[in-house]
Amino acid sequence: MLLTMYVKCITSVGLHMLCSNGGGLAEYAVASENLTVKRPPEVSAAEGAGLPIAAGTALQALRTIGAKFDGTGKPMNVLVTAASGGVGLYAVQLAKRAGLHVTATCGARNVELVKSLGADEVLDYRTPEGATLQSPSGKKYDGVVHCTVGTSWSTFEPVLAATGKVIDITPNLTAILKSALHSVTFARKRLVPLLLSPNKADLEFLVGLLKDGKLETLIDSRFPLSEVSKAWEKSIEGHATGKIIVEMGD
Repeated sequence: MLLTMYVKCITSVGLHMLCSNGGGLAEYAVASENLTVKRPPEVSAAEGAGLPIAAGTALQALRTIGAKFDGTGKPMNVLVTAASGGVGLYAVQLAKRAGLHVTATCGARNVELVKSLGADEVLDYRTPEGATLQSPSGKKYDGVVHCTVGTSWSTFEPVLAATGKVIDITPNLTAILKSALHSVTFARKRLVPLLLSPNKADLEFLVGLLKDGKLETLIDSRFPLSEVSKAWEKSIEGHATGKIIVEMGD
């Protein structure tokens, strides 16, 4: 999990900005105008800080599967792995906004939380059922937003629909090679590595949902910049529920 922090952005339109410019652990950042959106007063800096990377990744993963957010999408079944993490919690909420049936995996302590965000079925990944990723209702997945590591293609393949896609948001070399093989062999079931492509339109869409109460940023913990080492320790543990926020001083 990546740490999320908000920085002081000085621009011609004021100090309350969100940007998808990368970088971190700095008090100031230079951001391209086409990657910057004004933060409305209804959205706190900490809430907004999770949007550019985590929510943006979830949104683009779902769109790669075929999700639409204008009411024109077809019914689909999706699986979100590591659904209590930074990207996963957004993915569950956004998938439900798109009208999808959502199965999710997480640890036992977060099952009720993930259900409360809209997941139709939740699997404890430590159980035999969770390890196989099989939907309790027997549904095959049209798409998977894969937010963790260590799951082989042989685990995904049996639970996918005929043209199902696994969107891997943390692809390693093995995943990239598997994806290339699927492409050259015209495989119907595919592993698709995702590299976030930040853009203003996506960020504006996400900010609007947050402002209107249709999306929620769940914050695991907050740390001042002076305690950033503790934030990293928390992140490396790998069991945060939601976002870890590093806050700048006033």
